Amino acid sequence: MVAADLSGKTAVITGASNGLGRACAFALAGAGAELVLICRNRELAQNTVADIKRATGNQQVDYLLADLSSQAEVRAVAAEFLASGRPLHILLNNAGALFPRRTLSADGIEKTFALNHLGYFLLTALLLERIKDSAPARIVNVASRAHEGARQGMCFDDLQGERDYSSFGAYGQSKLANILFTRELARRLRGTGVTVNALHPGFVATRFAHANALYSLLMTLLRPLQRSIDQGSRTLTYLCASPEVEGVSGEYFADCRSITPSRHALDDVAARRLWDISAAMVGVAP
Repeated sequence: MVAADLSGKTAVITGASNGLGRACAFALAGAGAELVLICRNRELAQNTVADIKRATGNQQVDYLLADLSSQAEVRAVAAEFLASGRPLHILLNNAGALFPRRTLSADGIEKTFALNHLGYFLLTALLLERIKDSAPARIVNVASRAHEGARQGMCFDDLQGERDYSSFGAYGQSKLANILFTRELARRLRGTGVTVNALHPGFVATRFAHANALYSLLMTLLRPLQRSIDQGSRTLTYLCASPEVEGVSGEYFADCRSITPSRHALDDVAARRLWDISAAMVGVAP
């Protein structure tokens, strides 16, 4: 349960029909928040909404459908939310995946980068004015300790893995991008009443990469070391709702405490460069 009363607050959660996003949605709904869940699968979305309403008694739970690797669908779902006139106090960017082979999105962009980073970037950019108008507000970006695997930093000369692709390498790059995005956004949001933080949820037993046979085998072998989804979702919920992090911004958390990410994640020059490249790729002002 969240140590806060979220009555009157509206939260948008991406990737909310399973795993960490679903667990966090239950916690925020239980604290009284109005929820809008952004999901890719209609049946899973409907089931999740029904389960949350039944378990928490909170009837202010709705869903929108979008594949967040598609810029057109991100724009459509953002427009649909904005048209509802709702305020936005909490945005949890959680949707992500690890792909076994190099795959292109509907926009012709390598899909790991398109979903895990540009999906966060574009959705946040489109909703940002509403978030500012709703301040105090929070943006939470689910990153990962996998960012430490990007040992050379962001590969700006091969962001889409055209020359050298591996599923784990692309995933690590996207998670590094999440932290760099968080830090640069925090810099830009100073004085607005909007905070933004990133987090590592831990080694969690989710199905986000179940299509990758090697990863699935590895997860099966390491299952005794994994934390539950409820345990993994605690830091998400903490950053979305806890009074303890009111006003804290630009930080990277694990186990509900601020920790130091890799040195590449602290590179402010790389963060600004990534911002400008990302803005050009999704067609928004830098």
